[in-house]
Amino acid sequence: MANLNEITNYCNRRTNSAEIKDFPGACNGLQVENKGEIRKIGAAVDAGLVPFRLAIEEDVDLLIVHHGLFWSPLQPITESNYQKVATLLEGNLALYSSHLPLDCHPEIGNNYLLARLLDLEPEETFLPFEGVDIGLITLGINRENLKERLIESFNGKITSIEFGKKNPERIAILTGSGASAIKELRNNGIDTLITGELRQNHFNQAQEEGLNIYLCGHYATEVFGVCALAEEISQRFKIPWTFLSTDCPL
Repeated sequence: MANLNEITNYCNRRTNSAEIKDFPGACNGLQVENKGEIRKIGAAVDAGLVPFRLAIEEDVDLLIVHHGLFWSPLQPITESNYQKVATLLEGNLALYSSHLPLDCHPEIGNNYLLARLLDLEPEETFLPFEGVDIGLITLGINRENLKERLIESFNGKITSIEFGKKNPERIAILTGSGASAIKELRNNGIDTLITGELRQNHFNQAQEEGLNIYLCGHYATEVFGVCALAEEISQRFKIPWTFLSTDCPL
């Protein structure tokens, strides 16, 4: 058994949450507390009713998520919002959220861990947000080789948009939504982007500008950080952990 405050303090330090500004209302850190005793850790991508219920069924006391409860604009605690809060409180389930800090972290971040999964070596960062780069750049590899690695890593569930070089020179990784990266690719000499999701108009842009873009799912590209943090907590505090999947296809 571990103490909630000890674990959340460790998470805050490990993710550098105080140093990284996030989108308005993200509210990184402990979002809902419990009675303080933690016997099991859970990890999930989203702060949703289904993962909350799954966590309680699995006897999880603290759930670490990437997308937390709170975003701008604030919403009334009614209907599904009420059900989520009530489920947490009734189940004595604490909730900790880490968004951008778990995207850009150089060791347990989604970008870094995806690069390592693909056997790509991170070289530098790009795409500053409030003074901190949130995207990652790796050196290029053969396009067919890269595509094979992506298909294997994401069980074939990728979308390939290939109008760029067959031998990319610089590959960018931005997990989740990649829309903000598109306009910065050329400025950073990037010809290939691996991300979670984009909008329809970005197909035309890739075609016109000669880019390779690989879409692997917003959810699927953001499971890595929460799992890595939960596993670290498990090892440090000697308590078990589990990943709670909702099989989101988007």
